Amino acid sequence: MSAPPLPETVGNYALGDFVEVTSPAAINWLPQTQGWLWLGLILLALLGRYGWKRLRHWYRNRYRREAAARLQRLADKADQGAPLTELNRLLKLTALAAFPREQVASLSGDDWVAFLNGQCSSPPFSEAHGQLLAVGTYTAAAIEVETWQTLVASALTWVQEHENGQHV
Repeated sequence: MSAPPLPETVGNYALGDFVEVTSPAAINWLPQTQGWLWLGLILLALLGRYGWKRLRHWYRNRYRREAAARLQRLADKADQGAPLTELNRLLKLTALAAFPREQVASLSGDDWVAFLNGQCSSPPFSEAHGQLLAVGTYTAAAIEVETWQTLVASALTWVQEHENGQHV
């Protein structure tokens, strides 16, 4: 027994002349006018300028980061010999990185302390700390641990807050 023959059209006879609907082309999300292009370029330029300024600021203040790291290592040397000399040397190197050599190199004693205090909005070194920085290096006197810690904290304050002479 064989199956009856199939008709020429199979399915719904009412849809015989029906044409499938095609989807429209995808919508382009890029801006279609020149104004958006210019606005994008201006924003990109402003973002690039901001990034460049931040990078330059970060690079120019690398001496502050290095000095702060050295101060942290120096803070633990209160009981070792001549930490005051190392502290003065570190402050002088930091000042030489930030200010012209002619302004900093010849300073010592009370002039040195006055220079350090004059570079911050509020002087970080007290009178006692100033005397330690000015003449303590030459007397090689022993420093108490608490005094040393506050002196290093004052030096760290100066390193972080002094206003630059060269790198504005």
